[in-house]
Amino acid sequence: MPGTATTLRWVGIGAPAPAEGIQSTTVNPDVRAATEGAPEWLVTNGLGGYACGTMTGLVTRRFHGYLVAALAAPRGRTMMLNNLRELVVGEQGPARLSEQPDPDVSHAPLATLREFRLELGLPVWTFEHAGQVLEKRIVLPHRQNTVYVVYTRVDGAGPLELQLDPWIHFRPHEGTLAGPIEGEYALRALGGRYEVEDVLDVGLPPLRLKIVGATSHFEIDERRIRNVRYLVEQSRGYDASGDLYSPGRFRAELVPGASVALVASVEDWRTIGALTPDLAIRAERARRERLVSIAHPGLHTSTASELVIAADQFIIHPAGRLEDAALAHAFGDEERTIVAGYHWFTDWGRDTMISLEGLTITTGRVEEAGYILRTFAKYVKDGLIPNMFPEGKGEGLYHTADATLWFFHATRRYVDASGDHDTLRRLLPLMADIVERHVEGTRFGIHVDPKDGLLAQGAAGYQLTWMDAKVGDLVVTPRRGKAVEINALWYNALRLMEEWAISERNDEEAAQRYRQLADRVRESFNARFWNERRGCLFDVIDGEDGHDDAIRPNQIFSISLPHAVLDPSRWEQVIEVVRANLLTPYGLRSLAPSDPDYQPQYFGDLRARDLAYHQGTIWPWLIGPYFDAWSKVHPDRIEEIRPTAISLGQHLASACIGSISEIFDAEPPYTPRGCCAQAWSVAEAIRVLAAVNVRRGVGIEAAAE
Repeated sequence: MPGTATTLRWVGIGAPAPAEGIQSTTVNPDVRAATEGAPEWLVTNGLGGYACGTMTGLVTRRFHGYLVAALAAPRGRTMMLNNLRELVVGEQGPARLSEQPDPDVSHAPLATLREFRLELGLPVWTFEHAGQVLEKRIVLPHRQNTVYVVYTRVDGAGPLELQLDPWIHFRPHEGTLAGPIEGEYALRALGGRYEVEDVLDVGLPPLRLKIVGATSHFEIDERRIRNVRYLVEQSRGYDASGDLYSPGRFRAELVPGASVALVASVEDWRTIGALTPDLAIRAERARRERLVSIAHPGLHTSTASELVIAADQFIIHPAGRLEDAALAHAFGDEERTIVAGYHWFTDWGRDTMISLEGLTITTGRVEEAGYILRTFAKYVKDGLIPNMFPEGKGEGLYHTADATLWFFHATRRYVDASGDHDTLRRLLPLMADIVERHVEGTRFGIHVDPKDGLLAQGAAGYQLTWMDAKVGDLVVTPRRGKAVEINALWYNALRLMEEWAISERNDEEAAQRYRQLADRVRESFNARFWNERRGCLFDVIDGEDGHDDAIRPNQIFSISLPHAVLDPSRWEQVIEVVRANLLTPYGLRSLAPSDPDYQPQYFGDLRARDLAYHQGTIWPWLIGPYFDAWSKVHPDRIEEIRPTAISLGQHLASACIGSISEIFDAEPPYTPRGCCAQAWSVAEAIRVLAAVNVRRGVGIEAAAE
């Protein structure tokens, strides 16, 4: 809150820290000006559901709420508890715990927010008002659509009452804010248990509410707040205001040293009753401590441990797709997937395969990597894995030319880490079919050109590479033709198939076929992609307008992948071009500043943002392949990667606190944009930090000092 000393503190494990075990970092008071809104927090439940908001309680996004439940298709993630009006009332009168504008209680002063901290990634607020000190905590039990909001009176004398008004508008979490709320909701009281249901939507579970830990009662007082404004939505060009409904108010006595919890859930009452608030907190802390303890040794520092916790937010049981679970369980397996980013992304094939190593293998969750690979394998069609699963849908969309090729790379990383050759042997027939489909030609114009053996792709109206922005019918970076990273991935996949044909099947004939395909790709790639004028690689050849010589980061994959398609004699030149034109403190730019299409800022409405999405915008995830390539070319100069690692570590105290944003503006002050918590940003930072820390033998904090 304005004028207060607010601190972010991270409780780490195995990290150098003060005696009490807390590593402290002060949040910059100007951090709001450097982000799209106030600093945010995020807590997830392992199903894709979540709770999130801003540090100060100001609601700025349609996605901010205390309970976004992950429901089965066709619903998907659904906003069930939008907000709470939080008042504490003592002898000095009432005080608000949130900055959210509220005409009904505008007369009440704001309590002072003395501290905001993360404890193992879980948010904790410390408030003070008129000698009273309160702590507020939020936890979502793993694999439950339940939230516990816990208030503890830490200090102060005299009577103190907590008043909580739940505010709701049941809707899809990214749905319109302007839907009607008149006469839709009914309240049922069941002896201290309360249920709010949408009488017009009989299939939607009710929101179940109760107070635990204190003498309390509920006052029925139906009210509506009109035209609640969501400032970040407004800045992004979306509908930005709507109404909320409250059935009434909980009133509970706050006793010194004791806690009061609001429990909100869409689970049944037996499931809700299985955990007390204290047990829910202890169980979640224990689960998170285990996650940190099993992670790569290079991640046992304060910053890296925080990223291990952040990684957990993206690994989910896909609650919306019941078929996944039924099919996996029938084979004695488990279903898993990766949410690409919060708040609006679902699971994307490309993001999942790129993120898999950092989120699961490096963090010690190798078994779950196998679950993810086998889950996606079930969805292969026409030689392609899904590009994405739309919210609330059981069927994927397949418009991608690279996600399937990343599947080969992710499988290699998994088998190397796990030794699970049984899964590899089960996947090999599928992978062999994928190769044949690509050679013969499959959907969206994906095919091997018989003239040079290179992989081409492109179809009108589709964006098939990771640079996938689209404005209406305009594909901003179509990259149709032979894209540089697609062919680097294709070559890597062929070499892997050559290896596996021998190691897993002792099939020299199959190995010879893959070898011949790969040899031809390598010969053609080095002959055709080299741009002598720029001393680097074309981004696309044989495109709609010939060869595209824009300097983009995609060429780095010709070096970074385990089987590098580019001749080593040219590695250093490519690395230098990328370093000089694209490297920043937060990752790689998507386009060189000298290009006429370069956009230094990602801001404005959807059209303006998408036109800038891959035209200069910084992508943190690209620090991973850049590190891999740099390590090959300059193995004795790994220290030069440290500035970016340090910057990303410092970024954990802004935007979504404890996580890494999707993108950054291309120029200082490098404002974070897009999703405030992105899977591949976190995954590749984890991978780089683990490698750098192991090589140096110290943590990133020591480097920063």
